[in-house]
Amino acid sequence: MSQANPPSSDPIHDLKEEFRTHLETFYARLKLAPPYESVEKAIRALTSTVHALPKADQARLAQESDLRWEHFRRAFEDSGLSKKHRGIIAGLARDRPALDLPAEYDRFLNLFR
Repeated sequence: MSQANPPSSDPIHDLKEEFRTHLETFYARLKLAPPYESVEKAIRALTSTVHALPKADQARLAQESDLRWEHFRRAFEDSGLSKKHRGIIAGLARDRPALDLPAEYDRFLNLFR
């Protein structure tokens, strides 16, 4: 029986791991291999952006899901992920109801439309 990992005391690390999990979910549900170099670039972009924020804004980011997703979307776009598998994902996005993705992922999908 495995034990759950306790929450990290580093909110930026937690944010990076959450973003990585969302990226893995996004590509897995689309049945595509993630472009690993660009995924790492996206995570670095997110990290740089969050490190530049004042501590109060970092704390707010940890609490507000919509704000986190906006940062995730921006890092996704800035890293070039929205240019990878573009034709395939644009085609899949046309039939949004058929995709097994929560609504939050529309922030990524909309970049392909």
